[in-house]
Amino acid sequence: MKALLFLFISPAALWAQNGSIDLTRLHNYANQAKPAYITKDNTPAGNPITDIGATLGRILFYDKRLSRNNTISCSSCHHQEHAFGDPDVASTGVNGTTGRHSMRLINARFANESRFFWDERAASAEAQATQPIQDHVEMGFSGSDDDPSLADLITRLSMIVEYQVLFTATYGDPSITEDRLQRALAQFVRSIQSFDSKYDVGRALAPNDGAPFSNFTASENAGKRIFLAPPNQGGAGCAACHSPPEFDIDPNSRNNGIVTSLGGGADTTNTKSPSLRDLVSNNGTPHGGFMHDASLNSLSEVVAHYNSIPAIVPNLDPRLTQPGGPPGPAGDTPQRLNLTATEQSDLITFLGTLTGTNVYTDPKWSDPFSVTNELRLIILPTEQMTITFSGEGEERQATVSTTGVPNFSYQFQSSLTLLDDTWTSVTITADTNGLLTYTLPAPESEDKYFYRYAYATETP
Repeated sequence: MKALLFLFISPAALWAQNGSIDLTRLHNYANQAKPAYITKDNTPAGNPITDIGATLGRILFYDKRLSRNNTISCSSCHHQEHAFGDPDVASTGVNGTTGRHSMRLINARFANESRFFWDERAASAEAQATQPIQDHVEMGFSGSDDDPSLADLITRLSMIVEYQVLFTATYGDPSITEDRLQRALAQFVRSIQSFDSKYDVGRALAPNDGAPFSNFTASENAGKRIFLAPPNQGGAGCAACHSPPEFDIDPNSRNNGIVTSLGGGADTTNTKSPSLRDLVSNNGTPHGGFMHDASLNSLSEVVAHYNSIPAIVPNLDPRLTQPGGPPGPAGDTPQRLNLTATEQSDLITFLGTLTGTNVYTDPKWSDPFSVTNELRLIILPTEQMTITFSGEGEERQATVSTTGVPNFSYQFQSSLTLLDDTWTSVTITADTNGLLTYTLPAPESEDKYFYRYAYATETP
């Protein structure tokens, strides 16, 4: 008896590179490599990253149908090419612009701080995931101000055939709930990581962060020393709030001294920061302005701010003050680091070493939709399919079964050679329990068979 091989891959000539989702060849989200020195991970036990869960999250992240008028997605404010941040000062939503600058999302998983938003109002990535959707300005399903509610969005998504197919493949049934939306989106966001920077190359060769990095220039090593050392030891004390190697924000950090609001007035509630990784692009260009109000336009301005904190403000982090003489008690004087121009330049040069490369172009984090914002083909997962054989010789048959959405029509596709013009498709309708099954001849004389089930919005 000849060997029987089952593969499920998309013929290149059949579908364009975007607009198809192959659930048999998922991107690696769950087991991505990370350096041994990266030890922080805020993934909750109840929602581990899975390849299929993050895939669903990726689709939701890029789908404009999650907004009231089908114009805004999560990716509208968090662009892959900008470290999943926004170059605009304020992001555009369905009803105006946001009240704060959109935060970069890279390496959100690798932090002690698990809360989200500048003011930390969301306790987790899961809690954060649906808040922009329910914001009147951002995506418009607030349930107030004449907006539809999140329940209305869930009803909308439940009527989209592709989501019934995807939720069934991910969760075992087509039910769409806020919890499932949150879980999938959180998995995708936590999967976004960047560990291929110049810093990472040097850190892998060094015994610790304090040792000189062999691949660094003198200026970069000097800047690293300034970053790590406290002010009373000739440094800037940056590591007190942004500890390497993750460069995440200390959960106990308070306001950083910038209290202006995009809407006017004061805003002293901003106590969170994204990771300092990928602050700028590989050519040193910022991914938009820095801080919650995008008021600082360059790393030079950022370093100058911390070098000389303008004033004591409500909720200011005490690490940004110094024992400060008359007329008040210690700690009433803003920080004055007195870094020289060369020291500031070295610090900026070091911060540039934290930028990676892969995260900006890796297809696992890219837009999965076609240029016309469609998903045209969804190939169902291999592990949910069974194949049984009966008969012998010319009577030998293969019965191929899997689970789909009850009463939905799918394409059963088969090939003997995997050449594009040898694939054949038969329309199969799932029964009332969602069972898809098809029986076809399986002569023992053939070496290989290639079978798959797919949902197609267009007939191949």
